Amino acid sequence: MSSPYAALLEAIPVARHEARVLGGTTAYWDYGDPAASTIIVAVHGFRGEHHGLEPVVAHLPGFRVVMPDLPGFGETAPVPGRRHDLDLYAQWLTAFVTAVAPGAVVLGHSFGSIVASAAVARGLATPALVLVNPIGAPALEGPRGVLTRLAVFYYLAGARLPRPLGDALLRNPAIVRVMSVTMAKTRDRDLRRFVHAQHDAYFSRFADRDVLHDAFVTSVSHDVREFAPRIAQPTLLVAAQKDDITPIEAERELAAMFPHAELVEIPDVGHLIHYETPAAAAAAITRFLAPSEPGTR
Repeated sequence: MSSPYAALLEAIPVARHEARVLGGTTAYWDYGDPAASTIIVAVHGFRGEHHGLEPVVAHLPGFRVVMPDLPGFGETAPVPGRRHDLDLYAQWLTAFVTAVAPGAVVLGHSFGSIVASAAVARGLATPALVLVNPIGAPALEGPRGVLTRLAVFYYLAGARLPRPLGDALLRNPAIVRVMSVTMAKTRDRDLRRFVHAQHDAYFSRFADRDVLHDAFVTSVSHDVREFAPRIAQPTLLVAAQKDDITPIEAERELAAMFPHAELVEIPDVGHLIHYETPAAAAAAITRFLAPSEPGTR
């Protein structure tokens, strides 16, 4: 299935690199002009990898965007000898940004919003923070809390069944498709096919079930509210009005917890802003990061 954003993305140069981080090797992709004045390090969501945020990158031609695969996902192997909990991911992101793009703006989508917020609250130096589909409330309390509870049993079963059965369950294409259908809100058939094709291709590119279970437990045990009051940097929240994971009312409450935050709401979309409305997200990011006179933001 061809991407509706392919033409825009093809106009942006990209190169794959690797970096040694916390004793492991992190694969990352560098998009845009290496000499761009603004660098963004973008962190993808749970079970995803860097491809998921490419539609947003396609609409950010004036920026340099650095996108790693999280440890244990995509082309980045797990960090040796470590549990993949929030402490690990926050440490990894801090080390990665310091090594590859010091001083970059940090962007996190979904699970990446938790990782990015935790890292910044713990001292990662960045001029600004951007959170897309931020996890602004406990997942178990979201509009589809029942489905989240089912997911808890699903990932627990995947972790405890004999390994071949557990792996098969966690990578089951029918279950991946149910998830994709549930989250997609667009009525555009071609766009829905693209979303499903993306999930089919990339949603099962995790290293092993242990890493996946660790990351899932982390994703439902934490949310951005834990860190918001400690983040002094200007922060942009790009939220969806039909998000099944964090309702828009909770996103509005979350925005008020930051010392300096702006909330942009996108209508008629759910937890897949990066696939369904990347142009709107990129427009908000571009405006937020535009140079301004001191004291006017």
